[in-house]
Amino acid sequence: MSQAKRPVLAIVGATGAVGTVMRSVVSERADIWGDVRLIASARSAGRRLSVRGADVAVQALAPEVFDGVDLALFDVPDEVSAEWAPVAAARGAVVIDKSGAFRMDPQVPLVVPEVNPDAARNRPRGIVSVPNCTTLSMIVVINALHRAFRLRELVAASYQAASGAGQAGTDALYDQLTKVAGNRTLGQRPGDIRAAVGDGGVFGAPLAMNVVPWAGSLRDEGWSSEELKLRNETRKILGMPDLRIAATCVRVPVVVGHSLALHAVFDGPVTREQAQDVLRRSPGLVLVDDPASGKYPTPADVAGTDPTLVGRVRQSLDEPRALDLFVSGDNLRKGAALNAAQIAELIAPELGR
Repeated sequence: MSQAKRPVLAIVGATGAVGTVMRSVVSERADIWGDVRLIASARSAGRRLSVRGADVAVQALAPEVFDGVDLALFDVPDEVSAEWAPVAAARGAVVIDKSGAFRMDPQVPLVVPEVNPDAARNRPRGIVSVPNCTTLSMIVVINALHRAFRLRELVAASYQAASGAGQAGTDALYDQLTKVAGNRTLGQRPGDIRAAVGDGGVFGAPLAMNVVPWAGSLRDEGWSSEELKLRNETRKILGMPDLRIAATCVRVPVVVGHSLALHAVFDGPVTREQAQDVLRRSPGLVLVDDPASGKYPTPADVAGTDPTLVGRVRQSLDEPRALDLFVSGDNLRKGAALNAAQIAELIAPELGR
């Protein structure tokens, strides 16, 4: 494909936390794009940011910036995507949207390239949606096991990084860690951490030296939006609308890297060795499962990397059809920017002809 025929790419939300990673991912991967436009709010217009080795001026979000764009990667709040993704699609761009605005829209495919790549071809609204970062941190693992053994039930407990709450979450955790650093009296009396760091800001409770059993916004019957996203998105991606799923989402004092403890029940008995063999051979995963040598997935090992790590694989002691396992993934890369870039690369051959 000649340079003149290469599709034009736009990154919308280019100055945000995921947008910054997106610029890095686009720069690292195959050079298949022509022009790359960087788009953000009016207050960022004129800033020059690096992408693919060039300094590119940020343009303010407006209808005309999508003229001539073949594919637009959106990483903006739900309400901004809801307004502007249809505008970009109407001007001829295929939109890949990271927000939650369209994930459950039956006319918008929810795509993970390792799981359901063909879904990206059916996009009647011109929009493809990217799952939530928590779903993405586990779905490649669950799909590999589902294809081999047929999933029936899933119970998930997440351990979500502060960066899942955006740059404000990352900043809040660093600020709290600074306040508690070196104080060896904290964490031994009720309320002492809260007194040291405040009310926790975006987390609703202190995160430093603590865990917060909450992520997202309140939904019916005490469920959080993050827990319902994991349930509903997993069902849609796997094409299993009746799959039994229960999730509890927890925020932990980690900067980057979501982890999940999973209890998965299958059609028939599954041994540890059978599961390890499937996971070892599956793309997008790395099996790290040698507890005797201290080798298992941790968020410290996935930050800044692409694959999902999976380990602590065990056959349930009480149910031979069930497996217990632990996964970790970078919530800003595979959990957001990388998955969007992979979808873009699936669609790119259709564009710029």
